[in-house]
Amino acid sequence: MAVKIRLKRMGKIRAPFYRVVVMDSRTKRDGRAIEEIGKYHPTEEPSLIEIDMERADYWLTNGAQPTEAVAALIKLVREGNVKTKQQGPSKKERYEAAVAAAGKSTADTSAPTPRKKAEKRTEARAEDPANVAAIEDAVEAQVTTELEAERDIKAEKPESPSEGS
Repeated sequence: MAVKIRLKRMGKIRAPFYRVVVMDSRTKRDGRAIEEIGKYHPTEEPSLIEIDMERADYWLTNGAQPTEAVAALIKLVREGNVKTKQQGPSKKERYEAAVAAAGKSTADTSAPTPRKKAEKRTEARAEDPANVAAIEDAVEAQVTTELEAERDIKAEKPESPSEGS
């Protein structure tokens, strides 16, 4: 059996990442692997390259052939030219910095502020005599417009001649 060390593509469209795997040379690119020995994320800045060199050396001594891409990655890891991603501040630290920049202290933001409850507007409107009169006028105007619309429809409709004569 011809064994190769190659990349297995994973991830979404236009957002790939790869696993460095040991597999039979006759299997599909994303097929079943014998062993996974590392990972490679080319889209991160800087690229993430993690390879278990003990397992890679084991497979290389037993006759596994690396592909060109994997050979280049192994060479980078051996030379120590792999750039590591710097850890940024945690989410909590970024939040506190943003709050401080806004001019508020973190002690004020630790407890959520209660929301104000809205008044019940329908009861307030019904109790006020001016509102009651306004509501009655609005209802009366609506009824009169509906009645006028019905009269207009009846006036436009021609009466049909009697069918029996």
